[in-house]
Amino acid sequence: MQPATTTLWRPTGPKELELVRRLKWLGRPPRLPEQPIFSPVLDEDYAIKIARDWNVEHDGAGFVTRFELETAFSSRYPIQQAGGRTILELWVPAEELDDFNAHNVGEIQVVREFH
Repeated sequence: MQPATTTLWRPTGPKELELVRRLKWLGRPPRLPEQPIFSPVLDEDYAIKIARDWNVEHDGAGFVTRFELETAFSSRYPIQQAGGRTILELWVPAEELDDFNAHNVGEIQVVREFH
């Protein structure tokens, strides 16, 4: 039986998306030294806004990816409110990303694309 999952979204630019593709859509690449946390979001509309408004301006394109994470595992990360009521994120320390990736269920999917 498959574990219960939580749906998460991640807005990203083309460089990070290429790294996810190289990982066969099964995980996220290591963070850069200036990126101490990985922050997937809990609301698709928030992910769309970041991909459309920030990634397109800074990277020329923005993508929204969706993935499933084991709910029991996701509960170790308290939900962070990064702004308004629907601006909710999980803050995953960079050094825990391999463990985080191990609890993904299925492949990461691109669900929106902006140019």
